[in-house]
Parts: sequence; structure tokens; C-alpha cells
Amino acid sequence: MAFSKNLNENEMFLKQQLPIEKSFDIIFRPIMIGGKNAFYISIDGLSKDETILRIFQVIQGETAFESLSSLQRFLQTKISYLECELTENPQDAIRLILSGALLIMIDGFDSAIILDTRTYPTRSPEEPDLEKVTRGARDGLVETIVFNTALIRRRIRDPRLIYEMHTVGSSSQTDVAVGYINGLADPNLLDHLRDSLNTLNTDALLMGEKTLEELLIKKRWYNPFPQAKFTERPDVAAAHLLEGHVIVLVDNSPTAMLFPATMFHFTQHSEDYYQNPLVGTYTRWIRFFAMMICLFFAPIWLCIAQNPHLAPNWLQFMIPQEAEALPLFAQLLIIELGMEILRMASIHTPSGLSTAMGIIGGLLLGQFAIDVKILQPESVLFMAFTGLATYAVPSVEFGLALRIYRIFFLLLTGLLGLWGLLGGIAVFFIVLLTTRSFSGLRYTWPLIPFDGKALSNVLIRKPIIEVKRNNKS
Repeated sequence: MAFSKNLNENEMFLKQQLPIEKSFDIIFRPIMIGGKNAFYISIDGLSKDETILRIFQVIQGETAFESLSSLQRFLQTKISYLECELTENPQDAIRLILSGALLIMIDGFDSAIILDTRTYPTRSPEEPDLEKVTRGARDGLVETIVFNTALIRRRIRDPRLIYEMHTVGSSSQTDVAVGYINGLADPNLLDHLRDSLNTLNTDALLMGEKTLEELLIKKRWYNPFPQAKFTERPDVAAAHLLEGHVIVLVDNSPTAMLFPATMFHFTQHSEDYYQNPLVGTYTRWIRFFAMMICLFFAPIWLCIAQNPHLAPNWLQFMIPQEAEALPLFAQLLIIELGMEILRMASIHTPSGLSTAMGIIGGLLLGQFAIDVKILQPESVLFMAFTGLATYAVPSVEFGLALRIYRIFFLLLTGLLGLWGLLGGIAVFFIVLLTTRSFSGLRYTWPLIPFDGKALSNVLIRKPIIEVKRNNKS
């Protein structure tokens, strides 16, 4: 269906499709433009009132315009606003109205004038809480997609940087932007991503980029590993674009998705590149060590404590000497549960009370549990050490995946001993080796399949000039 040249028919159609006169925020007003009947429709709160007022000061009135014989000519001579277009498709017009654009229809024309006068409530681009750095930029992505593309464009003034706009969700009609640098991004990945976005069947992206990720990536329930990297920092998004990655920005979300993503992408942090290369390499290796502690330390200690004959003499001090009130693996699971509750409570606790909550949860409850012989001091100490290591993982999603496997290891070790631990580790590596990124790249690249140059860049924080030289060679 297309618009009619009869203004009354177009008015009746739009009133059938939109809750005009029922919803207070949809503004409909008949006007005169160049001596012809017309009307406009806009959404209150999503359009720039001052801009609309200035436009109508020029075009509104009973005086005929010579240029009004052609809408294209009318736009060229009377509409000075930068972002304007004509559309003959009513569905496109309705979608643009609901996103905040101004629609103008004039009697005798079967096209609508669309002025992109959108303005969205937004916050300032503050530094993300999850990706803080000691030095570096303090701006972060916000909930407005146009602001986010501008923050990244400001860092990459390359004409090859392209943003493609897509619309996802039959009800939400959410704007989704795919950003890439032409010539660097993988064409097969781009084609796969475009096809996936165009064929998605969903009502709305209720949780923004997370909902989109679950729709794009079909994964098995038992695999907790994230297959897309998320960032709220525009400098991180820009760096990945220059490495050939593709970013996906979702309107109403302050997070960019990065494709492709392997497990080693979740071990890097922007802090590495704001420090001296040697310092960056040191912190990166400390992070690798913390990830190993997060995953294996508690299960291995439990295995040693249950089987003292497996421990060499220099590790005998780690074996509890007191009688156990509860089985050791039950103690560790209780502490694990307590830390998870503490983490969830910290998210929902007002910032002014978070310190008190931390003292109660971390100190008093732990100490009282030891005093009443529910827990042993070694269990609390080693699980606290493990919990600290978990928060050293820069990616929240990857850290939670490691935590899930740690609980899995604890259960198997507590029930089956050494063989349970070995079996759990075997399952872990099988899942790791069989996982692939969105582009089909193995999750363990560049270790498996082996790429020495890429692996060296992962393990060692090299000077920027050397990394660029390696990428060009």
C-alpha cells in the first residue's frame, strides 16, 4: 500500500494505524502550507520543539509557493533542515514517527515529508564502572545509538568506517547498527551477520544487546562461555575495529558487541595499553594466573584435603588439622553460595549501604561461622582467595562462566575424589575445544589452531608500533 494524493484518505489511514487522540504524546495538527491543506504528526518528548517551530515559521501560511508544485523542489527551497527525506511507504513513515521523526503531508501529494528532528533523553558519557582504568579516556557509551557512533567516529576518522542500520523487533522496531572498517573486516562474517539480523523473528529486544546476542548465537544450554565480547568503552570498540572486528550497537543500550570473540579476548583489558609494555605484560600474566586460581585452586585443594597422601610434604600445611563439622566439599559449596548471595546483594544494595553490607557479609558472618564450628578457617581463607581471583577476570561474562565450572569441579571432586576432578577438567576442555565464535573461528584460537604471531600478541603486551608492524606483515 502507498499514500494517496487525497489528504483526507491519508489522515484516515494514519488515524487507524496510530492511536491519535487516544495517546496524549502523539501530536496531530492540521495546518496550511503554501495555501494548501496539510497536517503534521510527531511524538511529544522525542522531537526538537525549537527546530519544528523554526521550520513552520518559514513554511506555514496561506501564501502560495511557486515551489510547492514539486515536493523535491519544495525541500530544496523551503526546508533548510539538514536531515529530511520523502517516503511513499506508509509503514516506513509510521516507524519513523514512532522513533521521533516529524511527518508532514500536503494535499495533492502521495509522498510524506520526513524530518529527522529526533532528540532522546540521555545521560553524559561517563566512565563505565566495569571497565575503569587508572589512566586513559573517561568517556563511555550511552543509551543513544547516534551518540555512540559519534564517540567511536571521533576516534577513527577513516572514510572506510561504515555503519549499517538495521531494524529488529516487530513491536520495538529497535535500531541496530553494524560498524566495521571496509577492507579490514571479514566479508563472510559481515554477510552472516546481515543475514542473521534480517531474518530474526522477535517482538522486541527487551534486554538490548543481550537479547540480540541470544537470538544471533544459537548455543547449547550446558555451555556458559560467552561468544561475543561486550564493552562500554568507545576506545576499546575503536581498537577492535582497527583490528578487523565488527561491532554491533543496539539503541537504548550502552554496550557494544564485538565479533568475532575467542577466549583470549576476554583476558585483555584496556589498562594493559595505558601502561608501559613491561608493566602491561606483568599485569596480563597476573591476570592469567588469577584466572587459573579462580578455576582450579579450590577444587585441587579439596582433592588434596580429601586425599592427604597425594600431597607432598611442602603442601601438608594446607590440609585441615581440626575435625570437620561438615564435609569439606559441603563447606566450600556453602561459601560459594554465600559469595554469590553477597555479589547479588551488592548489586541491589544502595551505594550508601554497600560498605555496611560488605562488612556484615564478608567479616561478621564468616567469623561467626568459624566460631560456631560450621566452617573451618582454611575453607574460608582459600575460598576468599579464590573469590578475589574471580574479580580479576576483566569480563564479567567470562568470569561467571569460570565460576560455573568451578562449582562443577567442586561437586565432582567432593563426590568422586581425584577421578571426579580429572573427569570435570576433561569435560571443561572438551567444551572449550568444541566451542566456536559467531564467525566459526575456534574459541581457542590462536592457541588451537596455532598462530604464533597472534599468540605472542596475546601473551605479551608489545609496543603499539610493533603490533602494527606485525599486522601489516
